[in-house]
Amino acid sequence: MKMKSLFILYITLVPYAGYPQSAKVDQPQTAQNLPSAPAPQTVPNQTAPNRAANGQPSSDSQANPGTQMSLSLKQAEALALKNNPQISVARLTALASQQVTREVRSSLWPTATGDLTGVDSRANSRITAGGLNNPIIYERAAAGVTVSQLITDFGRTTNLVSSANLAAKAEDQNAAATREQILLAVDQAFYGALQAHAVLTVARQTVSARQTVTDQVGALFKSKLRSELDFSFANVNLAQAKLLVLDAENNENGALATLSMILGYSKTQDFQLVEDMTAISTPPSNVDDLVSQAFAMRPEILSLEFQEQSAQKFHTAERDLLLPNVRVVGAVGDTPVRNPVLSNWYGAVGVNVEIPLFNGFLYSARSREASLRAQAAHDRLLDLRNRISRNVRIGWLNANTAYARLSVTQQLLDQSSLALDLAQTRYRLGLSSIVELSQAQLQQTQAQISSAQAAYDYRLALAVLQYQTTGL
Repeated sequence: MKMKSLFILYITLVPYAGYPQSAKVDQPQTAQNLPSAPAPQTVPNQTAPNRAANGQPSSDSQANPGTQMSLSLKQAEALALKNNPQISVARLTALASQQVTREVRSSLWPTATGDLTGVDSRANSRITAGGLNNPIIYERAAAGVTVSQLITDFGRTTNLVSSANLAAKAEDQNAAATREQILLAVDQAFYGALQAHAVLTVARQTVSARQTVTDQVGALFKSKLRSELDFSFANVNLAQAKLLVLDAENNENGALATLSMILGYSKTQDFQLVEDMTAISTPPSNVDDLVSQAFAMRPEILSLEFQEQSAQKFHTAERDLLLPNVRVVGAVGDTPVRNPVLSNWYGAVGVNVEIPLFNGFLYSARSREASLRAQAAHDRLLDLRNRISRNVRIGWLNANTAYARLSVTQQLLDQSSLALDLAQTRYRLGLSSIVELSQAQLQQTQAQISSAQAAYDYRLALAVLQYQTTGL
């Protein structure tokens, strides 16, 4: 009886005798051995599966829908600037605003009109209704030219031209701001797609590892060496890992759809995203310098500054409506068909001074409206400065936090891998339950996901901080 018990104990422990306490030594697995903890994943520093090692797209990638196109971050930004409709909308709007300046400046140039006139009238007739005058109407056919030139309106037109020119500059800065926003959206979508793929890789590795554990626990259960509860827990862990894969696949497909949309495609493209292999740098140390750079370089601030100046010039122009308007007018022409009392040609030149006297307080109301709008533009600029200062400081804090998370997540991954090794060893020796092993597996999976996401979070935080200060 004693020899039989020793034989059963020997059969139970022999499958686990070859397992080391550390995962550094590779040992062949048998059908009844639990796998060692997966090695820490360094997804951010590797090229994703099916991701090209260089950034050159193939020439027939868009001609063949099934062909993947390799895409680096710089190439994605260039594609977005070329194809995204918002870029062209902003550029066309800026070009249209430049034409407004030409429209307003046209008032400073002479205006010339040609006239062709033919009149048939009743002899000895007069226009006796519809006016205070009583003109004589002559039969005639004539051609002539009328020229009008503004002499001075005491700066009103000049101020209108300056206002339109400043408004056009503001639209140029709005176009630059749209460009920066598109570049930031590209970075967010690009890093989001890489991050989703990294999580999917971790999820698939988790399924593979838990499938192995489930098969081995199932074999031990059939051999009456483990309980049905252990087998059930292993199946639960495997099902959770499969759900994680489904969520990760959905997130990756959504991230690729977002990236394709930003790049100007109407359909989701199957890109081969190229990893950014540049070394990770530390975030800037002085946030006040970043705020000063943002105030000097952010296109949104420059746009509002131009808008404020434009509103002030327009207010001056509206105030100048109360001043006189001096214009010279000349006319010359020939009358080949005429009444004998008329000369065969005519010519006249004169100066007209238009002095506003009263129009129901229209001009004063327009001046007051322009003044209020100029004050509103000034206050909008102050509010934008405050918001940009806040955004830069928050972006700086987020970058520092993301940088600190790099080392913390790596420590978490190392410790969770060690904990999983110990949990597996204890479970093999029968010193712990399947619950402890399941908890260790879950913790390592979460640590792997956090580690895979940390590097992309930091690179994206740096991109956001650069967008908030000097632009991308």
